[in-house]
Amino acid sequence: MGFKCGIVGLPNVGKSTLFNALTQTAAAQAANYPFCTIEPNVGEVAVPDPRLEELARIAGSKEIIPTRLTFVDIAGLVRGASKGEGLGNQFLANIRECDAIAHVVRCFEDGDVTHVEGGVDPIRDVETIETELMLADLDSLEKRVVAMEKKAKGGDKEAKELADLMNRCLALLREGKPARLAKVSAEERVAFAGLGLLSSKPVLFVCNVEEASASEGNAQSAKVAVRAAEEGAAAVVVSAKIESEIAVLPAAEQKDYLEAVGLTEPGLNRVIRAGYDLLHLITYFTVGPKEARAWTIEKGVRAPAAAGVIHTDFEKGFIRAETIAYGDYVSNKGEAGARDAGRLRLEGKEYVVADGDVMHFRFNT
Repeated sequence: MGFKCGIVGLPNVGKSTLFNALTQTAAAQAANYPFCTIEPNVGEVAVPDPRLEELARIAGSKEIIPTRLTFVDIAGLVRGASKGEGLGNQFLANIRECDAIAHVVRCFEDGDVTHVEGGVDPIRDVETIETELMLADLDSLEKRVVAMEKKAKGGDKEAKELADLMNRCLALLREGKPARLAKVSAEERVAFAGLGLLSSKPVLFVCNVEEASASEGNAQSAKVAVRAAEEGAAAVVVSAKIESEIAVLPAAEQKDYLEAVGLTEPGLNRVIRAGYDLLHLITYFTVGPKEARAWTIEKGVRAPAAAGVIHTDFEKGFIRAETIAYGDYVSNKGEAGARDAGRLRLEGKEYVVADGDVMHFRFNT
């Protein structure tokens, strides 16, 4: 199950530095975890989850396989991208292929690093990119809605519903608001996604701060956090410079370095987890002596569909799921202890998988 988070940003905000740190971190993980670099600008990183390590320790698993998130370093943007300026068309097409956007915003002053707009103003930078995405969406919808309304007048019920959805999005865009703020019912979600609107994608603002502000952020990143809250987005503080230095250190030296700069973990861990949360993803586990493995699913998924992530045959022939909550697995020291304590549950087709469930699927072949 592949989930892509596209990294975007204006020139000289630290976007490439952050992506390089991510891929270097992933390369370091390769010693223990499956990793692949699909293209020079695409990298997969393990989602940090200490629960997986604990499960593997209890079960004596020989191999640990975490769940992963794909990050895509998207070509830089300039004003006018929605009209094809610079690499505009390529930029917009690459975003369209991603599930979410990680928008790197410069929140540090540095006289040696010029800003494309002449000075540091993270809110202006946020608005520059969001404006380009909204303009592209506005142009796309205005071209399509006329034909849809014509079909609706002809009595096409589906066209009427879609035209209504388009017009709700257009109303927001014309007010300068992203399409992700549209009120969409559960029944409309598939149609909404099918519109392919760039400003409908979940956004994670990555506030790139100076080294001294890496743990708590600064006044500039605080402004971005307020903006994110207003828009239903998320925000994370990192120092791309620190992350690039951590990424090339041997694992044994990383802890000392982090302590020296006042951090308990790399900021990239927060970026990865925030991207995972932004996409409304959760993790369930399969555990045994051969391997302990994390699996990614969306919140609200029922047991058969969760089984299908492992193999389609598991979903087709699903009978039941032997399920242990993570806390019960740990407190009872494994599957046998949880079973003896009555903490192993047999769940059927309607069971909604919870984050942290340890599962074993029974199915017909």
